[in-house]
Amino acid sequence: MAPVVRLLLIVNVIVFALQRISADRLFTHFALWPLGSHLVPEIGWVSFQPWQLVTSAFLHGNFAHIALNMFALYSFGTMVETAVGSRRFATLYFASVLTAGIVQLLVVTASAGSGAVATVGASGGVFGVLLAFAWLFPHARVMLLIPPIPMKAWVLVTLFAIVELTSGVFGTLQGVAHFAHLGGMLGAGALLLYWRHTPLRRTDA
Repeated sequence: MAPVVRLLLIVNVIVFALQRISADRLFTHFALWPLGSHLVPEIGWVSFQPWQLVTSAFLHGNFAHIALNMFALYSFGTMVETAVGSRRFATLYFASVLTAGIVQLLVVTASAGSGAVATVGASGGVFGVLLAFAWLFPHARVMLLIPPIPMKAWVLVTLFAIVELTSGVFGTLQGVAHFAHLGGMLGAGALLLYWRHTPLRRTDA
């Protein structure tokens, strides 16, 4: 397992354990909240803080949530990190997390009138890694879990992007941060385009 991927897995698992111990009180200060201050039942007053754009990516709603994200990070992250180097992989991951957070912040703020909702999860970074995998290995064969259909990586990522966009626009699959996923892919795509014209240096490894 590549070192940055391993570190991300360890940190996410530790934070999830702290969530269980603290009865999810970490949500109050470290989940991503809409701009402004909001009174949330059973939590109290919450407000957006800049660090939430990153810290929210290390919180998860339940075991299935973190398990799926970490499985995807493990499955695709090692090959991407091996290809671009650990430094660039870390940059790509956190750029994806940041752009995912910014896009999601705009979306949740626009809809905060119906009640403030916290956003958590590593999926923005994971979707950025997924896009990078398809960029670097477009013809690699990957298998969907449900249904178990093999396809090329670029096809899988294209389908994911279409599903996320349509689901976000039409409001299907409630409770999923579709625009955060798209934001993560946007950040990774922008960085990959920049790197396309920037040769890999030894210090990037």
